[in-house]
Amino acid sequence: MLLKVDLSLPFHEPILIFTLVLLIILVVPIFLKKFSIPGIVGLIIAGVILGPNGFHILERDASIVLFGTVGLLYIMFQAGLEIDMIDFKRYKIRSIVFGTFTFLIPISVGTVVFLYLHDYDIKPAILLASMFAPHTLLAYPIVSRLGLSKNEAVTITIGGTLITDTAVLFVLAIIINSTQGETSAGFWVWMVIKMIAFVVVVLWVFPKIAKWMFKQLESEKGAQYIFVLTVIFAAAFLSELAGMEAIIGAFLAGLALNPLIPHTSPLMNRVEFVGNNIFIPFFLISTGMLVDLKVLFTDTNAMLIAATIVVLSPLTKYAAAFLTQKIFGFSVLQRNLIFGLSSAHAAATLAVVLAGYEIGLIGESALNGAVVLILTSSMVSSLTTEKVGKKLAIFESRRKPDISQKPDRILVPIGNPKTIEQLIDLSIMLKNPAHKAPIFPLAVVIDNEHAEEEIFKKNKMLQEAITHASATDNDVQLVSKIDVNVSSGILRAIKELMITEVVLGWNAKITTRDRIFGSVLDNLLENTDEMILVCKIIQPLNTTGRLMVIVPTNAELERGFLRWIKSVKLLSTQLGAPIVFRSRRRTLNKLKKAVSGSKPTVEASYQEYTSMKDIAGMKSELQKDDMVIVISARKKTISYNSNMDYVPRVLSRDYKDNSFIVIYPEQYSEHQSVPVKQTTEAYEETSEKSV
Repeated sequence: MLLKVDLSLPFHEPILIFTLVLLIILVVPIFLKKFSIPGIVGLIIAGVILGPNGFHILERDASIVLFGTVGLLYIMFQAGLEIDMIDFKRYKIRSIVFGTFTFLIPISVGTVVFLYLHDYDIKPAILLASMFAPHTLLAYPIVSRLGLSKNEAVTITIGGTLITDTAVLFVLAIIINSTQGETSAGFWVWMVIKMIAFVVVVLWVFPKIAKWMFKQLESEKGAQYIFVLTVIFAAAFLSELAGMEAIIGAFLAGLALNPLIPHTSPLMNRVEFVGNNIFIPFFLISTGMLVDLKVLFTDTNAMLIAATIVVLSPLTKYAAAFLTQKIFGFSVLQRNLIFGLSSAHAAATLAVVLAGYEIGLIGESALNGAVVLILTSSMVSSLTTEKVGKKLAIFESRRKPDISQKPDRILVPIGNPKTIEQLIDLSIMLKNPAHKAPIFPLAVVIDNEHAEEEIFKKNKMLQEAITHASATDNDVQLVSKIDVNVSSGILRAIKELMITEVVLGWNAKITTRDRIFGSVLDNLLENTDEMILVCKIIQPLNTTGRLMVIVPTNAELERGFLRWIKSVKLLSTQLGAPIVFRSRRRTLNKLKKAVSGSKPTVEASYQEYTSMKDIAGMKSELQKDDMVIVISARKKTISYNSNMDYVPRVLSRDYKDNSFIVIYPEQYSEHQSVPVKQTTEAYEETSEKSV
């Protein structure tokens, strides 16, 4: 018996519908790329053509709406997740100013136009004007792809989105409840209480739950992603319970999880991959399905309203971007990028117009005009952001400071298979994302009759490192060496591969007095001048609370001073963890200057101590999730003192619950002399202490 397949239009077969949508997501962006048209625009147009108001090949049924809703929440979640929280706090005043402009200008101009030009009553006029003010970050994936997500213009636009969307939805709540008779003081007090409770739960309770869950699910990568999805929809649902739109909850969920999902982690890669390739395209297609072009050409009133909306909306948004640029001194490119990002209308605009339509304040003409606004504004936003973003990305790449003399080439000798993922994750976080050099996991085998068999076993073990790193879109180049001993093999690999940093795991066991870490590590310290990081990772990296960095006197005089600062700052940025530097006053002053004078921007504080011996008494100040980083020094170097030899012993004995890293900065080779200025400064520092 043959199964009968229904091919009548619109399609109702789930497999056929899903196949067609996936084909659209695949083909349309590739085709439009030849004409320099952003894929976002193509997906919306595809929704118009194939939707119920086009050729009616697809129905905007519950499944399309469901996936579209997920995509919308995903956009807002990713915007909150990828925002640089340090810059967000730093520019919060600018975000508030822009958010105020981009709310007040459109709603004021729109109200006057609809009130006096189209003869609407005050409530419908305000409601229609409210469509101009909110914006959806439809073009954010473009900004993220171009590497501009941390640009100041992008940061304040995201902050302004939260402000203007919240304000519009609050206006919507006032209009709807006043129309339905809900105007008592008790109602508004209760609504404010619910909003405050919602914000506290999402921004304070959710991060604590997430930190605990990530510790329990450290080895369960799939479960971590499911937990993230749960947080997104739980926050969206709580937002609706509090009387706000779900998009606000999704955005706040992104802010809540921001410090716990490093940008180079496998989890972040999963979040972006699924969202950008499945859920967000579904949302764009479902948005296009709302457009009914036939009504626009048959309804004169709809045409007038649509024309008014399409003209006024970009003008008022541009005015807000223009004023923001003039007040804060942004460049023309940044102004246009702000306009491009903030000119797309979708989520909150749909919420406003549908709510007004359902309670009878606005008619079908206004509804169709709003949908046309969504289509045209999406096209303007995408095209503007793509064009301006490329120019700004080129400009940023030219002016971006060179934060190190050599590109990062990180070697990770692997001895314990249990530490592979931790060391690879740490190495990826330490690597400058602008440098494309791979991570080099290294297996060293002793040269004997079993060498070939051992190489096979080691390579099989290191395949785990390659698999893990591939989930982060980072290159890994497996290296195997046969040598007389392990340290010789590592030293040979450092020279052959031109390594700049070596990341080593340590079991925190000290067996002899004359050796600090053990024969292998001590031989490396004695025979190489490159930066070495000796690590003991106890807590999951993404749950790190603070980086407590102990810096010795005269550390600023070492050759590797700026390089280790760069590494610590990159680690802080990836983990979303503030840095607490502890050192002598003179060194702290140099640290402040070096940290503030280079990118990336980090949240840092500075505390004075008397000597390296203070590390033993610092235990009481630490929390369990803090990571201790000690900047040490090789013997006979400028910043070395005998107290450093006891630091590993103190760490292994007293810091069993905290992750720690001991960094030995890059040094001058024996044939290189220390600059005269540095030796003079070191002498002056020593003289000051002796006095």
